[in-house]
Amino acid sequence: QVQLVESGGGLVQAGGSLRLSCVASGIFKKINAMGWYRQAPGKQREWVARISVGKRPYYADSVKGRFSISRVNAENKVYLQMNSLKPEDTAVYYCVADQIESRQGTQVTVSS
Repeated sequence: QVQLVESGGGLVQAGGSLRLSCVASGIFKKINAMGWYRQAPGKQREWVARISVGKRPYYADSVKGRFSISRVNAENKVYLQMNSLKPEDTAVYYCVADQIESRQGTQVTVSS
């Protein structure tokens, strides 16, 4: 059974940092792209960052220079280092591996 499990969310003050982790299990083929999107109440889903094999990482304009995505291919893990967090970064963050999306997500709340 394919499963994506995130961790690392929480409550942080503006200017702080969090590191999100995601591990994909039950996938027995090479994963091309892994990434994160977020969903805030009343807002559209937003791609945050994505990293594909052999390509430069993609970042949403809103997080460029503050967030950094990395992955460990051999372990099917992806990370999102979030620095200089802002209240507008508050959302549920979901992990994606190719066409597979997490159902759970992890809450990130940034207080002003």
